[in-house]
Amino acid sequence: MPIHQIFNVVTNSNERMPTMMGQLVLLLVAVIAAFEFLLCRGIRLKLSNLNSRSWQVPPTPEPKFNENGLNAAKLTFSFCDCCRVQFQIDQFDANTVDILYPGDAKQSQRQVDMNDIDSYFRVGWTIYAKKVPLWDLDTGKLTDFSTRFSFTIDTMGRSTYGDGLAFFLAPVGFDIPPNSAGANLGLFNSTTMDSPPYQIVFVEFDFVANTWDPNVTHVGISNNSIASANYTFWNASIHSGDTTDVWIIYNATTKNLSVSWTYQRTSNTQENTILSYQIDLMKVLPESVTIGFSAATGEFVEKHILHSWEFSSNLDIKETSGKKARKLSLIVILTMVVIGVIVIAFVMLWICKGKKKETSKIVNLTSINDALERGAGPRRLSYGDLVSATNNFSNERKLGEGGFGAVYKGYLTDLDMLIAVKKISRGFRQGKKEYITEVQMFSQLRHRNLVQLIGWCHDRGEFLLIYEFMPNGSLDSHLFGTSSPLSWAVRYKISLGLASALFYLHEEWEQCVVHRDIKSSNVMLDSSFNVKLGDFGLARLMDHELGPQTTGLAGTFGYMAPEYISTGRASKESDVYSFGVVALEIATGRRSVDFMGPNSDMGLVEWIWHLYGRGDLLLAVDGKLQTNFDEKQVECLMIIGLWCAHPDRNLRPSIRQAIQVLKFEAKIPVLPMQMPIPMYHVPIQPLVSSGEPFLTTSLQQGR
Repeated sequence: MPIHQIFNVVTNSNERMPTMMGQLVLLLVAVIAAFEFLLCRGIRLKLSNLNSRSWQVPPTPEPKFNENGLNAAKLTFSFCDCCRVQFQIDQFDANTVDILYPGDAKQSQRQVDMNDIDSYFRVGWTIYAKKVPLWDLDTGKLTDFSTRFSFTIDTMGRSTYGDGLAFFLAPVGFDIPPNSAGANLGLFNSTTMDSPPYQIVFVEFDFVANTWDPNVTHVGISNNSIASANYTFWNASIHSGDTTDVWIIYNATTKNLSVSWTYQRTSNTQENTILSYQIDLMKVLPESVTIGFSAATGEFVEKHILHSWEFSSNLDIKETSGKKARKLSLIVILTMVVIGVIVIAFVMLWICKGKKKETSKIVNLTSINDALERGAGPRRLSYGDLVSATNNFSNERKLGEGGFGAVYKGYLTDLDMLIAVKKISRGFRQGKKEYITEVQMFSQLRHRNLVQLIGWCHDRGEFLLIYEFMPNGSLDSHLFGTSSPLSWAVRYKISLGLASALFYLHEEWEQCVVHRDIKSSNVMLDSSFNVKLGDFGLARLMDHELGPQTTGLAGTFGYMAPEYISTGRASKESDVYSFGVVALEIATGRRSVDFMGPNSDMGLVEWIWHLYGRGDLLLAVDGKLQTNFDEKQVECLMIIGLWCAHPDRNLRPSIRQAIQVLKFEAKIPVLPMQMPIPMYHVPIQPLVSSGEPFLTTSLQQGR
């Protein structure tokens, strides 16, 4: 019977069928219809193949050039992923398509700035967004390819600099490894540098001679190792600031990978500018690869700039009749399996009809899955993997504990990385809400100063959040705890990093994100003491144009703005207040809620404002610093802290203004000699109606 007739029978009789049964039958009909369509399509393909011996690839468009010989536009020719790939980018701008910029890299002024030179131990990538076919399993054919690019490495006149730039071919889906900055060039880390679990070939322009390198700065070709398989000396310092034009050509017949390069201003005929290496890429790399550039800095920095890039490969994968037959067979088998599964499910559900509905717990978990899996980024991890990673959440792995629950250190073997697992307490009544909020928020936010959420899990009645591990813990542990004291340079760097994170949340992202719980225990520090702001369980999205919104009172006493406590309305200004308090904690090493003397009832903000009025700000500096600090920076940070913590929200700066002063790009403000007294109208209506508030004190070890 034709499928449309079956559909008519089911449709016309559906009102006489039980609802569940009717829906299942309709689903079965839809699957059969899909099977009929695929089968007929497969037959047509097979018949078509009899009439044509080869599949015709559409002709390659010819790039158009202007009178100067340059590409008239940034043309990108990308063909189906089973064919050749060609693209040419003469400059990088907002119209450049199919290019991604993971890590630090960002398009700026028609070029790509690969690294943030204001920070240390950074990695930036520029990669082609589509996979590039390298060889064909059916025909055994390997592609020829060539790529040309131009870049500049600028030491900025420094005597010490690092680390370098590389062009790489790696498996599709390859991402920046954790802890891969510095000499690892953003491609390896200490675990993978000798025997990586992935396959990678790259050409490096290395400004630093490391222990595994030849004892010279060099251009090298590397095969599945950070050590060069072949290299030549490269006088990096002489060519600093000059544009280097590079050609990389692979000949699939001779299996030769060759590299050559020239300079626009500093060419030297005595230098070798050619390098080659015999390698069968079919034996080393998968069928399709990701291509792109990685640049890294470490303890010392340098500018890495990518100016242009073009690429061309000539692999034509022709779909053979054998391959089509396999596809057709696979379609038939899979379709029959699907039909069989649906029929079995239909019978089982029909037998179980009349039994109790699923428990509310299952429904709740399903709704959580639906809510979280719509996002991208963090992934769902199994409870068993997390038990294994944390040694069954042993006390030896516990990093800290607070009102929310506990945090454990773990290691995920499949990702080869250390993690921190937040296990939300079952008694924490806002746990489920914060759990969902945090996963949904982190699935959208991307910034170098935000903690990276790796995954999530809500099995066996537990709510678990998995983050990248921060080797240096939280800021409060260094300011108030037993962790090593921070130097002044690191403290000032942390202040700028936290401000940068807040600027992204308030002004750079598509919506304004109000964090609502900025405090020193939520400021995490990576291995290089770079800031990673975490804990977005209380965060709320707002339109940029709107003012304070009634969100309900939530946060931590000591960091909450007075108008927020009074009205329950969170805003960018209330976040700025919290930032100001943290800035004062960084400068003084004192908690926000501590009284400033045995006979004093002044809190931190009021005490520092009192010293400001007397002209004695330096008396508040953390004693652990002794005299090892920059007086100008100390005074600037404390005045910024007071400005941000001004009792009147209308007189606080935006985070943009605060950053400008911290960078000494704007004048330090003049504040009143005495701390103003806040005056706010207390609303008659209740502040909350949805389970909030959730409040902690700054004495608790984070959330």
